[in-house]
Amino acid sequence: MIIGVGADLCAVERMSRLLEDGAFLKRYFHPDEQMYILSRGAFSASSMAGCYAAKEAFVKALGSGFSGVRPEDVVISHREGGAPYYALTGSAEAAAAKAGVIKTHLSITHDGGMALAFAVLEGESNAFHPDA
Repeated sequence: MIIGVGADLCAVERMSRLLEDGAFLKRYFHPDEQMYILSRGAFSASSMAGCYAAKEAFVKALGSGFSGVRPEDVVISHREGGAPYYALTGSAEAAAAKAGVIKTHLSITHDGGMALAFAVLEGESNAFHPDA
């Protein structure tokens, strides 16, 4: 059963400016994500925008925003073929478990200087959402 969906849109140019100073990257991204983003060369800002949008989409699907969830714990990883997926740790993993999340789905796309992420959270019941 779907217990939450979320989407977020992020401007690549915004991430390009934030990437220059490095503080945002270290504050919001897990070390594995930092390595991935920096390894993307000319596509670093685009990758950072996609990962950031994916974090936002996850907490929107969860229904909590970042309240109680550290952004660096919403880790975006990539399968061998490049498909992104959530590799939750710490506070994000705990929040997902509390909400009854048993499976996550993630899609990221880029176009026109924007990155869009879409998240779907599956669980066994809809008890997390009282209005469901």
